[in-house]
Formats: sequence, C-alpha cells, structure tokens
Amino acid sequence: MPTKASTQHNNPNLISLVWVVIALISALPDIIWSEITGSVPSWMLGAKLVLLGILAVVSYFYKPIKPLHNFFLVMIAFFGLLELATRIDFTIPFLQKLFGANVFDQRMQAEQTGKLAVSVIMILILFILGYKRREIFLSRGNLKALITPVKFLGFPKSEPWTKFGLLWSFCIAAGLGVILYLGMKPSGSLFVKMLPILPSIIFYGALNAFNEEMIYRAPMLATLEPVAGSLNALWMSAYFFGISHYFGVPSSIPGAIAAIFMGWILSKAMLETRGLFWSWWIHLLSDIVIFSFLTMELLK
Repeated sequence: MPTKASTQHNNPNLISLVWVVIALISALPDIIWSEITGSVPSWMLGAKLVLLGILAVVSYFYKPIKPLHNFFLVMIAFFGLLELATRIDFTIPFLQKLFGANVFDQRMQAEQTGKLAVSVIMILILFILGYKRREIFLSRGNLKALITPVKFLGFPKSEPWTKFGLLWSFCIAAGLGVILYLGMKPSGSLFVKMLPILPSIIFYGALNAFNEEMIYRAPMLATLEPVAGSLNALWMSAYFFGISHYFGVPSSIPGAIAAIFMGWILSKAMLETRGLFWSWWIHLLSDIVIFSFLTMELLK
C-alpha cells in the first residue's frame, strides 16, 4: 500500500536516487542530444523504458529501494501509454462535428481523445496499485486551504487558495498572452475569426488541463510524496513537467523555465488543497490562451 513508504521520506539516499532517475528519464537527455546532433535518437524512449524496467524489478526484491517500486511502475505506464496513444488513430468525425468541424477541432480532437484514454488508464493503474481517490488527488480538494507562504512572490503569510489561486491563474494566463502576442503579432481580423471557435477552445482546454494533471502530475505526486516528502515531490514534478516544454510553446530555455514555474504552482496547488480543482483551473486558463493563439496560427 502507498502509506507503507511514509516513513522513508527522510532517507537522503532514496531522494538522491529519485532525482538521478528523474533527470535520466526526463526530457533533459533528449535536449542535450538534440542540441549536439540536431535530433533525438529513436532509441531514447526505449532506453528510458529499459532503465525503468530494471529499476522496477530490482525495487521489488531489494528492500532499500522498494518504496520507489510504484513510482517506477507508473513511469513505465506513463511513457508506454503516451507512445501507444501516438500509434492509434483517435479521430472521431462525430466529435469534431459537435463544434462545427473547424480547423482547431481537426487539429485537437484526436490528440485530446488519446490523452483522455491515457489519463483514464493511469487512474485505473493507480487504483490497482492500492491508492485511494483522494490519494491521487481525484477530488475537488479544499478550495479554501491556506498556502504555505511564498515570500518571493509577495505572499509572506498564509493566504487562502481562493485568493492565491485566482490571482496567479490570471497572472500566468496574462503573461502567456503577452509573450505569445509579441511572438506572433496577430492581426485584428484573426482575433475576429478565432472568436466563433472559442467554445471549442474552452472545451479542449478544460479536457487538456484534466488530462495533463492526471498524467503528468497526480501519479508522480501520489507515488513520490510518501517517499521523498511534499517539498521534494513538488519540485520533482515541477521539473519533470517543465523541462518537457523545452520543445513546446513557448519553447527553448525560457519556455522550460516558465513551464517549471507553472509546474511548481500546479503541484503546490494539488498538494496543499489535496485535490484537483485549483491546478486544473490555473492550467485551464493558460491552455485557453495557448489554444487561442494556436487557432489563430491555424487560421492564417
């Protein structure tokens, strides 16, 4: 059961091992290889899965690292399921027609349906491993929970998440909007063309936010918090989520740094409220901004 590892969170050897493993299975090796050679080798994913497979077997028999067994298993599922989803055609014309079969629906429907399938299976795997619904943050959580003070962000005292979450959800979304606008500089006519597609943008933004929280964040936090403690689990999850955005939007080092900060906020929300709502809400507003600019790019 997940709670059996709760006494291990002060073990520096386990925490160091987790950091090394996360560095090796994150996007960091992909980034380094891409910067040196210009591309990511096809064997990189297989190498990560082999490493995780070996560790999963060893951790089953070797007691000192047994608390990490569930983490290794969910990361195998993470990489395996995401790769499998890319090999299946999730295009469903009926779903695309719900919002008018616009260019954004055609771009997003199959991708998000595939992500939804992955998130559902990840949730089932966590249940099979013995985690309860609240332990994987599959609940609303305490919306008024107090934040741990963050002095460098201007919150020296505990504030309720109803204040912190609302403020930062709009600040992050607005910051993204400015960055994307300066990068794209869309015309006013593109904004007008995008408006009728807004219901689809909101729908898929909400779905993507749920999917990514239940794929990228909840499994890592649920399996690592009992072993490494809340603070380490928070930063591990933030790093793993953020570094993968090196190839995303915004991209490169600034994009990865911004995404690590975003991952930190979202992990903090999930851990401190013990639920999904605030991380989903903050993620949703950012996705609406990103998807709006993506739609305008598609409309060009």
